[in-house]
Amino acid sequence: MARQCAVCGKVSMGGFNPQSSGMNRVRAHRRYQPNLQPLVVIEGGRQVKRLVCTRCRRTTAKG
Repeated sequence: MARQCAVCGKVSMGGFNPQSSGMNRVRAHRRYQPNLQPLVVIEGGRQVKRLVCTRCRRTTAKG
């Protein structure tokens, strides 16, 4: 699946645009994308580039 974190599996989430809820109460749909960034991960003894969310990236840097 596209736009998915390789570690935790976080995907895009649907919601409503906050600027569109005015006097007419028409809510426009929008999609919230996860903050994915490339990270070099060692898998099976070789380095592989994976898309990882920033929370997982910080957690892997700790340990």
